[in-house]
Amino acid sequence: MLAFLLRRLVSLIVTVWLTTIVVFTVLQLVPGDPALLMLGVNAQPDTLAALRSQMGLDQPILTRYLDWAGGLARGDLGVSLTYARQVAELVAERLTVTLPLALLSLAISTVLALPLGLYAAARRGRGGDWAVLGFAQLGVSMPSFWIAILLILLFSLTLHWFPAGGFPGWDAGIGPALHALVLPALALAVPEAAILARVTRTAVLDTLGEDHVRTARAKGVGRTAVLLRHALPNALIPVATVLGLQISFLVAGAVVVENVFTLPGLGRLLYQAIGQRDLIVVQGVVVLLALFVVVVSALVDIACALADPRPKGVSS
Repeated sequence: MLAFLLRRLVSLIVTVWLTTIVVFTVLQLVPGDPALLMLGVNAQPDTLAALRSQMGLDQPILTRYLDWAGGLARGDLGVSLTYARQVAELVAERLTVTLPLALLSLAISTVLALPLGLYAAARRGRGGDWAVLGFAQLGVSMPSFWIAILLILLFSLTLHWFPAGGFPGWDAGIGPALHALVLPALALAVPEAAILARVTRTAVLDTLGEDHVRTARAKGVGRTAVLLRHALPNALIPVATVLGLQISFLVAGAVVVENVFTLPGLGRLLYQAIGQRDLIVVQGVVVLLALFVVVVSALVDIACALADPRPKGVSS
């Protein structure tokens, strides 16, 4: 197990390093002069030169990368030219919307998926199973922004149960704030619930064929007890793996949904920074999203290895 953890740690460090290189390089390859893109074609030469110096564009690319990576290691993402504030401060503010949205989406996804997966596994090959598989296929096929539009049409414009967009802020109270997050959280949760339901169904069906489950059935244990006490606990490792990865996917996927519902989250910040050509903010937000996905994936792998009941020599 120690060897596995060391290998995973080295892999994580290398992946993070490569991620910073890719993000930095891609943004450096944007056609044209980044400073000119940000200021516009009518910018004065002295203003343009000052911005190029501020962004370090007058330095060699290797020097710019090392300066940026060093700042990133210290938590310094640079200063936004649009907001005249530290990018780290802007990210911290927007995460107060994005993280609750992702966690609420994860809760909705779990509440929907686990019962559906168990239900489908208990009725394998019958109508209920096909209905759940149909929902899973439909949920995976529909993008979250399309689901968001349908939810707005139904629950906002027709039934008037939820707002079509906007966020009152946490100062208005937890109730109004969560009420504004329900529809975007549901739009994010449906595709993830479809994936998780299918994984749950497959994992439970695999567990139902194991010896200890057949022994429980032979002893006369009821079907519900077999599912909940014997099959589900032993199927939780693959389910937990997908569930852990969904946290990072939900945070990254909030970029589109936040713009549909005009939520002041990290995705909205990224969208506005692209429109305002604030490449410093774009670079900082993109690398943070990428690093979040990488780190969460590594933590999920380590947690699953620690939870694996097999001998550690086998799991490593």
